Amino acid sequence: MGVHRVTSEAAKAYASREKVLGSGISVLGDASEKASSLDKGTLEKCGDIAAELLPYAPGYAGKLMQVTARLFWALAGVGEKEAKVLSLEELEKEIEDLKGSI
Repeated sequence: MGVHRVTSEAAKAYASREKVLGSGISVLGDASEKASSLDKGTLEKCGDIAAELLPYAPGYAGKLMQVTARLFWALAGVGEKEAKVLSLEELEKEIEDLKGSI
């Protein structure tokens, strides 16, 4: 009772997406709290990650990812970019790298 097992491939993909999206949002939240002390390269990377999370963010969260990306890019002093579409594994690695620099 109370145990949820992820067994199907679709359930595994959903769980993986939610894990990466959650960690990405957490890292971006940490970065937003320290934005005034972060260097421009880190701020730009935050914008890049926010934009790269867009394909995996449903509904209003997805709409806010683009807004978040634009804000971080503006703080970094760079223009809006076209985001790459990364696999969840690549995105998870980038998020972990960013977490280390915040």
